Amino acid sequence: MATKHKRKRNSISRLCFVGLAILFQVAWLIVLVMELNAYSTWINLFTTVLSVIVVLRLSGKHTSTAMKMPWIMLILALPVMGLSLFLLFDIAGDPGRAGERIRRIREKLKKNLPQNPDTMKRLEQRGPADANQFRYLSVHENWPVYENTAAKYFGDGAETLEAMKADLEKAEKFIFMEYFIVADNSAFQEIREILVRKANQGVEVRLMYDDIGSVGYVNMKFARSLCEDGICCRVFNPAIPFLNMFLNHRDHRKTTVIDGKVGYTGGYNLSDEYFCRAKPYGEWKDTGLRLEGEAVRSLTASFLELWGVTTKCEEDGEAYLSVDYKVDAPGFIQPYNDNPLSEERTAENVYLNLISQAEKTLYFTTPYLIITDELSRALRLAAKRGVDVRIITPGIPDKKVVFAITRSYYAGLARQGVRIYEYTPGFCHAKQCLCDGRIASIGSSNLDYRSLYHHFENDVLLCGCDAIDDMAKDFETLFAQCTEVTEKYSTGRGAMLRIGQCILRLFAPLV
Repeated sequence: MATKHKRKRNSISRLCFVGLAILFQVAWLIVLVMELNAYSTWINLFTTVLSVIVVLRLSGKHTSTAMKMPWIMLILALPVMGLSLFLLFDIAGDPGRAGERIRRIREKLKKNLPQNPDTMKRLEQRGPADANQFRYLSVHENWPVYENTAAKYFGDGAETLEAMKADLEKAEKFIFMEYFIVADNSAFQEIREILVRKANQGVEVRLMYDDIGSVGYVNMKFARSLCEDGICCRVFNPAIPFLNMFLNHRDHRKTTVIDGKVGYTGGYNLSDEYFCRAKPYGEWKDTGLRLEGEAVRSLTASFLELWGVTTKCEEDGEAYLSVDYKVDAPGFIQPYNDNPLSEERTAENVYLNLISQAEKTLYFTTPYLIITDELSRALRLAAKRGVDVRIITPGIPDKKVVFAITRSYYAGLARQGVRIYEYTPGFCHAKQCLCDGRIASIGSSNLDYRSLYHHFENDVLLCGCDAIDDMAKDFETLFAQCTEVTEKYSTGRGAMLRIGQCILRLFAPLV
């Protein structure tokens, strides 16, 4: 029977401590300045000059205007608080030059990720539009397009879990797992039993999870206990007050790699609610993808990239990326990831490319709809040129403030012809896009600022695969379970509601 998930008390205490420590640090910076009233003239001059420098730096950054404006307004209106928060979360955002380490690791991995020119030629024979979608990631981001890979789509989280456990049991050489959330409840406990058994059989097992993502689900001894069981475990970007201010960038990726032959990705984390064993927000809808064949190589490389950051061991991955395993299956598959420490907004660019290419239909599912002006305009233009654009969001929210911000975007889209659906049974956590029933993207990237600008993400681009047909059927099932709210939000809103939504939208990039 499904039950509500119970979190570890000591983890909640640590989360509260981290939050209070950050508040204390910000308050200390503010009080420090306020107490120096005897030097107020010089302090005012200093803060004014520093504010101008920071604002100029922000305005010159190659990022969305919507990402800059909240910081600029906050710094100009409240210099001390604004500068303190900016210094805390932005300038101190890359300790130890993590971005530089990622670039070095990618260079080492790249030699084991060659693009097969014959694959690109066969893709181009389908038409330039399809080929251009994949060429962007292949040429500019060094993520190859693969054939010889079977892709299976899962529209049900519980089914995904059972398939993944069955594949884990078959592991012979290595298992890599990377997730935003790992919870010490029944779903992961079943996986853990398999991992421990495989480790005892000599299989190399590595597990990495995000500290902030998992802080409400596991205690501080959890990683150590896994290591004692033979599982090599790393916690990504631990929240250490006063020492680690790299808090804004989280590892939101979700992948499992088995022997370099089989890989899983999708929207689900390793916790009961993702597999409908717990129902804190009604019925949970999530989707996943199983890959078997050549394309798994890129999932392996993506894992090694951040593993190298957490361990400061910049391996070239030769032993894991030299696996030559092919499966006779149709289609083209291109796993890729996104890195917030790079100026390239890879996941957003893929979405923009898909939107601009759409001719007939364009379907999205996303748990949060908090988008840039560029994405909003592209969606509205697609609808105006006659594309059937539909977006599915949750019917029952997991975060009420974020849900309110999500709904604040409905009216602008709905008035221009974009159709908005809410998943009536509960929370839709799936992150996927289907363009003209031909090309699809599925993975961990939401349609929100945090995914597209602040998190490490991973996704897969698909074309000509049987999995796309299964995704299309699942979309039709989803639409039947949803309530369309397009008309409700396209007919206008009250003045007070519009003001409230404008305020929420102003700070949406910081949520």
